[in-house]
Amino acid sequence: MPLASGAKRVGRFTLRELIGRSSSTMAWQAQDIRTGAAVMLMLPRTSSPGPSMVSAWVDAVRRAARLDHPRLIAPIEFGEHEGWPFLACECPQGARPLTMWLADQPMPSLLDVARWVTDLLDGLAFAHDAGLAHGDIGLHNVVVDRLGRARLWGLGAAWPDIVEPVDQTEIATLQQQRAAGGQDVLAVGLLLHQLVARVPALDEPDLPSAIRRIGREIVRLPWTLPTPVPEALRAIVNRSTDRHVRRRYLSARSLQRALDGWCKVEADAKGGALALLVEKLHAVGHLPARPGLAQRVVQVARMDTQRIDDLTDVILEDPALSFELLRAVNTAELSGHAGQVVTTVRRAIELLGTTGVRRAASSLRAWPGPLDAAAATALERGMRQAFLAGHLAELLAPAGLDGEAALLVAQMQHLGRLLLLYHFADEAGQIDQLMMPTPDPDDERRMVPGLTETGAAMAVIGVSLDALAHAVAHHWGLDDRIREMMQPLSRDTAVHTPENIAGWLRLVASCAHECVLVMSMPAASQGRALSLVASRYSRALGTTLESLHEAIAGARQRLGNHLRAKPRGTS
Repeated sequence: MPLASGAKRVGRFTLRELIGRSSSTMAWQAQDIRTGAAVMLMLPRTSSPGPSMVSAWVDAVRRAARLDHPRLIAPIEFGEHEGWPFLACECPQGARPLTMWLADQPMPSLLDVARWVTDLLDGLAFAHDAGLAHGDIGLHNVVVDRLGRARLWGLGAAWPDIVEPVDQTEIATLQQQRAAGGQDVLAVGLLLHQLVARVPALDEPDLPSAIRRIGREIVRLPWTLPTPVPEALRAIVNRSTDRHVRRRYLSARSLQRALDGWCKVEADAKGGALALLVEKLHAVGHLPARPGLAQRVVQVARMDTQRIDDLTDVILEDPALSFELLRAVNTAELSGHAGQVVTTVRRAIELLGTTGVRRAASSLRAWPGPLDAAAATALERGMRQAFLAGHLAELLAPAGLDGEAALLVAQMQHLGRLLLLYHFADEAGQIDQLMMPTPDPDDERRMVPGLTETGAAMAVIGVSLDALAHAVAHHWGLDDRIREMMQPLSRDTAVHTPENIAGWLRLVASCAHECVLVMSMPAASQGRALSLVASRYSRALGTTLESLHEAIAGARQRLGNHLRAKPRGTS
């Protein structure tokens, strides 16, 4: 039954003003008649359905009261009044409930919204680790303090969905906790959507009702909003409310990491995933040297009869060393070679000499760096993709364009992926999962395409893989012309005939890059996708579907020969 009409008291608390409510709970500003202190009071929307439910409610709130976290407000008291359980919390000095803050303040910036939700997720993850779920996250149980930080209250105030039987197994309990935690994360996603879009998802202000509709209905941020939403933030918001359970964030912590990364990148180019990447560069290098290759380079460089061709062949087997040499000769401080951009290992060797080559080879981290066996295997697959793209670019290069330069630029366009696999191995698995097709909830015989690589990366780490590569290039101090060649052509714009060598190298590498991405797609989708690539580059490169098939076959053969061949200069 509803709370008695005109009721003004709950226990020793006098109700003053309704903060907000959902179909599960209601929140009030109240006053303690004994002390005169202002408190926030939360109650379920319906009275007690039975003693066992009240017992479960009291147990959950009691455990919540023991939690100590700066982003959670613990109850100072809880009890029951005429069949109505309630919990009371102190409102931090200077803080205001979010419903009231939004009612009389200008709309918050997207950065403020993301920071608020990151705060909530921080506290929520702490509660989930303790085996507790909130149960009814909404605008009415969030407060914003005087420093602009958000805090969550009302943990456990909603009636539990399931009454735990006395003989419930540990596995069943964990499954129930995981499901409740997943509902919390979805509720946070809907709250994030509402704060970004400035209207409730599905036009449903009651989050518990909206949660029940997800799966049957699609929730996506509208493209026309008063404030433009950056692509990375849009990807995070949309993933958090995806109708496919397997595409959503697995935990409060994973959604928090994605949002926190976006916040730091948005607020400061030195923050987020990019800042973490730069830190890791100092600790473990950009990429590890492939097994034994650094030693073989040193061996060849020391031979009295060594030739540049022999040394070049060995170095080209190791992307980490190739990139290191290009970095060494293309930094703004060291590019004293008549302002030219070096795009071949051969030229880098001529400029650095064998001493510089040995120094570069000796500086690399030994394979596989800090990676475990599974992550090292994934990085090796990523390197093979980069090799394949390089060989394909060699074959696609028109007459007069240096094949080795095309190979290296194509590999540089894979740098973001390689950095992900080496420095963010766990996140790489999540990104791959989001890119996989999933069964349609309405018809499991039909598969729904996965996210694009860019969309998946933004949803997981808050930045694109191209942004990772650009951050490393910036950290290295590479020439702007090198950075531009490293950036694959946008697939949303038409391909034009280049006006200079750098443009041709970028074009050929981009075509190879897109072909390799097609080869990683399901077999049934590859034919049409490759045909689109051929058509897209036909005017500039003269590509046809048949010529691309021939080039891919040739590149695979070169890759096979490369993997089987014994490097020169070894015994």
